[in-house]
Amino acid sequence: MIKKPFNALNGKYCNSLDTFSRFLTREVTIGHIPMGANNPIRIQSMTTTDTMDTIGTVEQTIRMVDAGCEYVRITAPSVKEAKNLALIKKELIARGYNVPLIADIHFTPNAAEEAARIVEKVRINPGNYADKKRFENFEYTTTEYNAELERIYKKFSPLVKVCKEYGTAMRIGTNHGSLSDRIMSHYGDTPQGMVESAMEFMRMCEDLNYYNLVISMKSSNPQVMVQAYRLLVETMVKEGMNYPLHLGVTEAGDGEDGRIKSAVGIGALLEDGLGDTIRVSLTEDPEFEAPVAISLADRYKERELSVISYQLSDNRKELSVDSYQLSDNRKELSVDSYQLSDKKKQQTTDNRQQITDKIQQTTDNRQQITDKIQQATDNRQQTTDKEQQTTDNRQQITDNRQQTTDNHNPYEYQRRHSAELNTFIGGHQVPRVIIDLSHKNLKDPSILADVGYLYSSLLDKYNMAEQSTDFVYLADQLPSFNFPGNLKQLYNYSTWKLLVDKSNCHPFYSLEEFISSKDHDPALNLVSISNQDIDSELFKELSIDNTLVFVLETHAICGLQDQRNAFFKLMNMGLEIPVIIKRKYSLTDKNATILPKDTDFQLYAATDLGGLLLDGFGDGVWADASEIPAKTILSTSFGILQATRSRISKTEYISCPSCGRTLFDLQITTQMIRSRTDHLKGLKIGIMGCIVNGPGEMADADYGYVGTGPGKITLYRGKEVVKKNVNTENALDELIGIIRGDGNWVDPELDN
Repeated sequence: MIKKPFNALNGKYCNSLDTFSRFLTREVTIGHIPMGANNPIRIQSMTTTDTMDTIGTVEQTIRMVDAGCEYVRITAPSVKEAKNLALIKKELIARGYNVPLIADIHFTPNAAEEAARIVEKVRINPGNYADKKRFENFEYTTTEYNAELERIYKKFSPLVKVCKEYGTAMRIGTNHGSLSDRIMSHYGDTPQGMVESAMEFMRMCEDLNYYNLVISMKSSNPQVMVQAYRLLVETMVKEGMNYPLHLGVTEAGDGEDGRIKSAVGIGALLEDGLGDTIRVSLTEDPEFEAPVAISLADRYKERELSVISYQLSDNRKELSVDSYQLSDNRKELSVDSYQLSDKKKQQTTDNRQQITDKIQQTTDNRQQITDKIQQATDNRQQTTDKEQQTTDNRQQITDNRQQTTDNHNPYEYQRRHSAELNTFIGGHQVPRVIIDLSHKNLKDPSILADVGYLYSSLLDKYNMAEQSTDFVYLADQLPSFNFPGNLKQLYNYSTWKLLVDKSNCHPFYSLEEFISSKDHDPALNLVSISNQDIDSELFKELSIDNTLVFVLETHAICGLQDQRNAFFKLMNMGLEIPVIIKRKYSLTDKNATILPKDTDFQLYAATDLGGLLLDGFGDGVWADASEIPAKTILSTSFGILQATRSRISKTEYISCPSCGRTLFDLQITTQMIRSRTDHLKGLKIGIMGCIVNGPGEMADADYGYVGTGPGKITLYRGKEVVKKNVNTENALDELIGIIRGDGNWVDPELDN
């Protein structure tokens, strides 16, 4: 049977580019906790213990569930581990934990079939389940390609049949770094290749009438990950599919970097209503992953309620007009009823002719009532006509924007073209960072240390850190010390115009101030605008020149969509003015949470700013929260730019979160490697616990450190093996030797 495709989504890959609206997926049964459809976004993680350590795995699973995990994934690299899942499950139930378990499978179909009889769900990787990954280039003819698909179908079908028999769900989990040689030969290392890798297996499942599927498109690069999920949704819809989505950035790392990187990728998709379950992959104990995932997911519970409340508010306004009109009609009708009552009294004393007259009068009054009802109906029709007119106006706006969105490719990165000003912002310049210091003590130069400028009183000079802000916003406050020569100061226009020495000082205007003022800076003028301002008559009066920079602000419920629409409008108008994205957060009214406010700020800012940067929007970022230290805001801003590959300011570590296959302590090893290489700005180092998360998963890295056996490490340059089976105690020195030999090593600076 040929399936009918669903109607195309208004946002190509999502319901709407204008507001939050969850993409409605098929409900999938996973034990007693269903996923997809209108169910909440589910939280999950994966154990790091040896699967054969039954008690250790059970106790870690309990900690994960207590932390908020609704599903727990456990590796099953062979039939032996798959069988042991039964003992783990039995012990969990005995302790009162009936959590659905997921078996993680790579390479071994027989282990998958065994696990599918025991647990509630199995995860397979289409790149290595029944396909080949040897990093070899093959040329496949159409006949050879189809023959490979037929071979895979025969090898994959037994698992599907077991899942159908036992009611077991399945995740088809594509990883960017482990696409098969066959897929690579046709599609290359691309989001399209990731999507097709999964779609082949999904089509096989549907051919076997099996639909209990969840799909994922993971990558250590948030940009690739987001593009792949978007393309997956569009492709599924075209083929009449709507399977639930499992979101995750694989090998995100640890600490602040891992949280920011995860939020950039996961948050960008959640903003567009995509995602039914989340796994945040951190190189930490797995119970620390769930609170981060919960914080991300809960934001969209609130968002959905806020959007519904806003829509109801609009409806109430329209209904109040109808109610007012109906109230007037009721008042008139009550007068008529009162008159009727008086006339009935008169009927008792009047003659029959008078009674006949009154009956006629009553008939007339009934006609009046009918007329009133008709009038109310007409009023309602007028309201409907007005609503239609509003809808038509909105459609016209949508059509205008569609011209731009059709030209914008959400599946391929392309930075918005902007003019380069003052050899500092826009064009090919890196995105700039603004930090608000207006509430700090501007009598002490040491406050600049929090934004990357370290003052030496002995030498009376500043040293710049690797991460140092480009602007500081001082509002109306004047410092009593000299600023570094390369740090730009930003003042409210009313204060700036009174400055005697304006060197390296720039004005910040409202739109109205900029248009009405004749006093402009010859270098840079920053003007605050909103999406709504762009549609205003005032905006039409704006004089465009090569000093103008927009600071795009929003107070909308769906802030990312609001700012994204502003970029579309500017592009449609042909305006190439550089734009700094500003988001302000208030965390004071936040109820008690499972995470510190600093972490929530990092997650929210990474979502809101990162989601736009991934699409090439933004020439700078300005994140602000009065409760958050400037140092945290600085590191968060640069972390977001690093995660989106917009501006590299430090070494990047692509480290897997560990699992039962891991051959060394990932947390200790990651910290050891970081301690000796974190000064190598711009390098990407992959740290993988086993060959499954080896060269493929760290395909984006410059160098790799991969466990290949107990006490043995294999070292990579990109995807190329450089040294095999190096003893663990010598491996880091050997890695540094390779980096040094390639000319990429610099000695760390000694602290003064």
